[in-house]
Amino acid sequence: MSENNENKKQIRVWCDGCYDMVHFGHANSLRQAKALGDVLIVGVHTDEEISKHKGPPVFTQEERYKMVRAIKWVDQVVEGAPYVTTLETLDNNQCDFCVHGDDITVTADGIDTYHLVKKAGRYREVQRTAGVSTTDLVGRMLLLTREHFKGDKEYSVALEHSSNLGTDSTARSPYTGCSQFLPTTQKIIQFSSGLSPKPTDKVVYVAGAFDLFHVGHLDFLEAAHKQGDFLIVGLHTDLEVNRYKGSNYPIMNLHERVLSVLACKYVHEVVIGAPYAVTAELMDHFRVKVVCHGLTAIASDSDGIDPYKVPKQRGCFKILNSGNTMTTEDIVQRIIRHRLEFEVRNSRKEQKELAITKAMKKEQHVKQNGNCEIANNS
Repeated sequence: MSENNENKKQIRVWCDGCYDMVHFGHANSLRQAKALGDVLIVGVHTDEEISKHKGPPVFTQEERYKMVRAIKWVDQVVEGAPYVTTLETLDNNQCDFCVHGDDITVTADGIDTYHLVKKAGRYREVQRTAGVSTTDLVGRMLLLTREHFKGDKEYSVALEHSSNLGTDSTARSPYTGCSQFLPTTQKIIQFSSGLSPKPTDKVVYVAGAFDLFHVGHLDFLEAAHKQGDFLIVGLHTDLEVNRYKGSNYPIMNLHERVLSVLACKYVHEVVIGAPYAVTAELMDHFRVKVVCHGLTAIASDSDGIDPYKVPKQRGCFKILNSGNTMTTEDIVQRIIRHRLEFEVRNSRKEQKELAITKAMKKEQHVKQNGNCEIANNS
């Protein structure tokens, strides 16, 4: 039996995309793709290709390559993958078939980017994660320039009617328009490693917002991961994040941030709604040996006390320099600086999706009528 298993051909799966502002929707698509085979190869498009077909990306290609490599289900990244998936691309990477979500991806000319592999029968589809997209996240950030946060106890978004943001009820495309993400325990289980630290493991603890999970977070978590054997990430509640970051942060709610962090290959466990102050109880419960923080400023707790007082007293607090200074605020500023470009990009994307959806419905209607006529004639 073991000899048969060894000789069994590995199924190699191909995925490709922009993977701009990598979020848990991308990760969930890749998780589903990996489940269809043994090895997952992911092609990432260049900035030039994305700008030509879709509009300006938020992240550079180098940043996007790094983010995709860090997703726990990805085995290999192919840089500069073509925007239209060809059979040659699959063959060159020894891939059996291509996998994509059930949303629409088209070129600048409105052509389905997967039409070649679909025609050859080397295409599989997985379910898109409703409620999140790069377009949606860009829209949320653009709304930072408007009134967003209401009161001190309720976190809500005041949406203005603007279909070019793709975040309100006037956005008509089912893919660009935003729908609410509905978290479930099953989704968390699917993303979780399910591992527990061994008695001999050195447990490392870090905490923060990890909002709009980006390469700055990634480099910090990689550095923290190197400090021990088992990395636990504490995620603060939305209200706590808003207390110390202000404005209308966080951009992503707690459930979304949990999945984004769990998808990272350096993370073993997440504490959902972790206390802002790292307490003795928390450290003892998780058998934490070292607590790390990056170079960003540390805000005091709501009572004015240093949140890292206990680990400092225990002599196990470390400041890490990951070599990356990127922050969530930097990304928001990138978006706001190029606001008009992104509004045009979102509007253009929606128009193309609507045109294709309309054509698909028309084709389906013609087929149904044709079937009815055949049935009547018989």
